[in-house]
Amino acid sequence: MGKEIKIALVEDDENLRFLVAERLEAEGYTILEAADGLSAEKMILEEQPDIVLLDWMLPGKQGSEVCEEIRSKGFDNLVIMMTAKAQDVDKIEAYNVGVSDYITKPFNMDVLVALIENKVRYKLSNDKAETYKFANMEHQPNTHTLIKDGKKIELTILENRILLYFLKNKNKVIHREELMMEVWGYNADVNTRTLDMHIVRLRKKIEENPDSPQFLQTVRGIGYKFVLE
Repeated sequence: MGKEIKIALVEDDENLRFLVAERLEAEGYTILEAADGLSAEKMILEEQPDIVLLDWMLPGKQGSEVCEEIRSKGFDNLVIMMTAKAQDVDKIEAYNVGVSDYITKPFNMDVLVALIENKVRYKLSNDKAETYKFANMEHQPNTHTLIKDGKKIELTILENRILLYFLKNKNKVIHREELMMEVWGYNADVNTRTLDMHIVRLRKKIEENPDSPQFLQTVRGIGYKFVLE
């Protein structure tokens, strides 16, 4: 395929690193490896990989610190955080360190490959504009952006995933479980309160009156429905 896409894999668990590297090389990617934060930083800044797969928990330096550091030095390619707990994703956002996306461990290799392929397609296609227009808004999922009345509103990784799923399934009743699976992944140990909290935050960004939402409506006892005429 000759993708010539370089991926930096930063993971201290040697077995997992070996498995991921082997699979991604089989898919035609060039893999650079690091096992700790400091050597990862150096490698990423020198090699400028297209994608960084970065473990959240690293010896020497946390993944979030590595991400912050390379971002501050001008690295602006994709950083995908690998995290063991779905809850950490909220922490990732709290740090606001410039993570592009994340995947929770243990992950299925096919899911990881699909996530990367999707990113690569987006990176290589000149059509950077996967956009969803509704009402006076436009959602640009690849940059976690919502444009409302011409104003740019930043979405968190999770709000971005939730909104995208709704826009792809508009006017359909979405069960809470289905939405949680889609947003946090199959092994997620999140509760519905966490989901509801993100829905509330998202409503504040898209609804004129978040208390009686026009788009993101609650379906009692089941879940939600994104209503577009």
